[in-house]
Amino acid sequence: MQQINASIGFDQRLWRQDIQGSLAHAAMLARVGIISAADETAIRKGLEAIAAEIESGKFVFDPALEDIHTNLEAQLIARIGEPGRRLHTARSRNDQVATDLRLWLREAIDGLDGQVAALMQALADRAGEYAHLAMPGFTHLQAAQPVTFGHHLMAYVEMFARDRGRLADCRRRLNECPLGAAALAGTAFPIDRQMTAEALGFARPCANSLDAVSDRDFALEFLAAAALAASHLSRLAEEIVLWASPGFRFIRLSDAYTSGSSIMPQKRNPDAAELVRAKSGRIDGALVALLTVLKGLPLAYGKDLQEDKEPVFDAADALSLSLAAMVGMVRDLVADAARMSGMAAEGFSTATDLADWLVRTLGMPFRTAHHVTGRLVAKAEGRGVSLAELPLAEMQAEEPGITQAVYGVLSIAASIASRNSLGGTAPARVAAAAEEWRRRLAG
Repeated sequence: MQQINASIGFDQRLWRQDIQGSLAHAAMLARVGIISAADETAIRKGLEAIAAEIESGKFVFDPALEDIHTNLEAQLIARIGEPGRRLHTARSRNDQVATDLRLWLREAIDGLDGQVAALMQALADRAGEYAHLAMPGFTHLQAAQPVTFGHHLMAYVEMFARDRGRLADCRRRLNECPLGAAALAGTAFPIDRQMTAEALGFARPCANSLDAVSDRDFALEFLAAAALAASHLSRLAEEIVLWASPGFRFIRLSDAYTSGSSIMPQKRNPDAAELVRAKSGRIDGALVALLTVLKGLPLAYGKDLQEDKEPVFDAADALSLSLAAMVGMVRDLVADAARMSGMAAEGFSTATDLADWLVRTLGMPFRTAHHVTGRLVAKAEGRGVSLAELPLAEMQAEEPGITQAVYGVLSIAASIASRNSLGGTAPARVAAAAEEWRRRLAG
C-alpha cells in the first residue's frame, strides 16, 4: 500500500510551488484573523528555512510521508511546533495539489514558449540565409515544383508560431486559483480567495469548488499542445534525416549532432534528429495516458488524479529537450547548394510553368494546357532531356502557337522568381517573410 500510494518520488518536483502556495495561504489566514501575525511569521520563517535546505540538497524526503505536501508540513511542525499545525486550516491537499500543479505548469509553459521562440528565430535566420537557394518541392515525396530552401524552412516557422499560440491559450485558461476550494465543498472559514489568487499571480480564483479540485483540463490541454508541437518537431526531424541521407545529400550535420557506428567508421548517423522524432511518441503517450485516467472519473477528487503529474512532467521534459536539440541542429546544418539546386531541375519540375505560360500567352484553358504540357513532358522524357532542352520544333509539333519565348519560363530561377504571390516561394517574398518574423520575435 505504501508503494502504490506514495507520490513523493515524483511530486517532490513541486516543492517550490507548494511552499509558494503555503506562504500565500498563511499570509491570507493572518490577514483575515484566522491565525495570528506571530504564527504567520513563524510559518514563513520555517518554510523559508526548509526551502533553503532543499535548495542546498540537504533536505531528506521521507517516502513514508507519502507526498510533497505531507513531507513539508511534517518538517514545518517539527521545526516550529504549534504554528505549523495551524497552516492547513481552511485548505485540503486536494486544492493544494491542484494549485501546485497549475503553478508548476504555468512556469513550464513560459520556459517552453521561450524555447519555441528560439527555434523560430533559428529557422528564420537560416531561411533568410537560404532565401535564394533552389531545392525540389515535393508532394507524395515526388518532385513537384521548385521552391527555395528558405521557403521550406519558413513553413516550420509558421507551424511553431501556432504552437506558441496554443501554449499561450493553455496558460491563459489554467491561470485560475483552486486554493480555498478545500476538499471539494469550500470552507466555513472567512477566507479571502481573491487575496491568495493575486498573491500567486493568478487572474482569478476558480469559480466552483468541485471543479477546482477535480479539473485537469489544463493538464490535458498542455499535453495536447505539447503533442502537436512534438509532431511538428518530428516532421522537421524526419526531413533532416532524409536530407542528410545519401539519397538526398541536401545537408550536412557536424559531429556535434551526429554519432558514429560502433563498427562502421564511415558512418555519420543523425541520432539527434532520430531521437527528436522518437520523443513525439512519448509525448503522445502522455496525452493518451491522462485522457484515459480522467475518462469516466466521477466528481470530485479521486486518488486516480495522482497519475496526472508524471505524464505532465515527462512530456514537458521531453519537449524541452527536443526543442533544445532542434535549435542546435538548425543552426548547425550546412546546405549543399549544388546538390539542392541540381535536384530542383529534375523530374520536369517546371512543367506547371509551361502550362501557366500556355494559359497566359496563348489564352488556352488551363485544363487544355495541362494536357498539352503532359504530352510535351512525355516527349522530353522519351528523348532523355529536360523541358528546357526540348527543341522548339518538337514543341510546335504539339502546339503550333508556342514560340521561343517559352524558354524564358522553363529555368529553375525563372520558375521560383515567378511565384511572387503572397506566401509564395519567390526569393524576395521569402527574405521579407524571414525578416518580418525576426522583427516580431525580437519585439
